[in-house]
Amino acid sequence: MTRWLLILMSALTLAGCGYNDFQRLDEQTKSAWSEVLNQYQRRADLVPNIVATVKGEAAFEQETLTKVIEARAKATSIQVTPETLNDPQAFQKFQAAQGELGSALSRLMVVSERYPSLKANEGFRDLRVQLEGTENRVTVARNRYIKAVQDYNVLSRSFPSNLTAMVFGYQTKPNFTVQNEAAISTPPVVDFNKK
Repeated sequence: MTRWLLILMSALTLAGCGYNDFQRLDEQTKSAWSEVLNQYQRRADLVPNIVATVKGEAAFEQETLTKVIEARAKATSIQVTPETLNDPQAFQKFQAAQGELGSALSRLMVVSERYPSLKANEGFRDLRVQLEGTENRVTVARNRYIKAVQDYNVLSRSFPSNLTAMVFGYQTKPNFTVQNEAAISTPPVVDFNKK
């Protein structure tokens, strides 16, 4: 009788400890992260086509193209593993590289507006639409990842599941951050008199 009571108490204790919830939410964060990586890869795969199309414009600023090529090389050179999710420094390094690529592509699109023949190029227009769609997919994937990490982190910090987190070593996971918060809090300057 005592033995069965002990087994029953152990089962009830384990059921309420959140161990299974940690497993489920950890898998959700990994799945959401995989989708983020998938969309980043889609963007990186578009870059060579965009660069090749833009190179056809003889007078196009070489510096802008070079920055896009370098940013893509840097973003794709970082090895990402499931452990990246648990390493805030590796996560931040990866995030910074993806941010640089996004910024370089944005600059490229802005500069391309100055070239009527490039804007008229059907292939470039198609690539631009694909890039815009991919950037939207990246945003959706990142938002899903942010939500999955939030759910996991709330579980790891809430009582009594925080005790399970301590026992099994479940640390909170890093989330996406803004690289320069002060810069984005300043409204952009719009000058319609510039040519």
